Amino acid sequence: MPSDHVPSTSAAPGRAASPRAESTRLALLAAAREEFAERGIAGARVDRIARRAGVNKERIYGYFGSKEKLFDAVIETALDELVEVTALPGDDPAGWVGRMFDYYREHPDLARLLLWEGLYGRTESLPEQRRRIAHCQDKIDSLAAHLGREPSHEIGRLLLTLIGLALIPLAFPQLAELFRTPVDGPEAAAEMREHLTAFVRMALANADFS
Repeated sequence: MPSDHVPSTSAAPGRAASPRAESTRLALLAAAREEFAERGIAGARVDRIARRAGVNKERIYGYFGSKEKLFDAVIETALDELVEVTALPGDDPAGWVGRMFDYYREHPDLARLLLWEGLYGRTESLPEQRRRIAHCQDKIDSLAAHLGREPSHEIGRLLLTLIGLALIPLAFPQLAELFRTPVDGPEAAAEMREHLTAFVRMALANADFS
């Protein structure tokens, strides 16, 4: 396997990447997203990723440094896309859960990537930890303001619960099937979405944060 210290082919600091280099980087990210979603970090192969992207596998090490760092870049890109589309929960928490559900349903690879990341067993902080924390803090602040509360651990727990509501039916389809609530068709998905948003509205209307 090539060394992780192959000299980088990415643009030098302060210099924009060439269109060809950026096209190669994006092709690698797209190919890696498919491979990692299917097989996780341990099971993914750089040669398969390179074949999918139509480039030599040396490019992976040149652009990203290692397979693990390529996975981190895939996760970072996927989460940035999610943040951009779903926005903040404050104005309408139930609608936000609905948008999250829609996004996870339309991008099933994201749920798989997050599960693989959790299973990988990192001992160090997550990549881009500070930026991820900042995104989550924005959500906490937004929801707290909507509820007329100060940001707190309780609001953080509430947000984690809301995200779980949107994600679990799609991340664990076998459980949805066992409970006879599959979401593999438009009508069933619409019914689940309506259930989730109604549940959130009811829960928040009756919540006691004292």
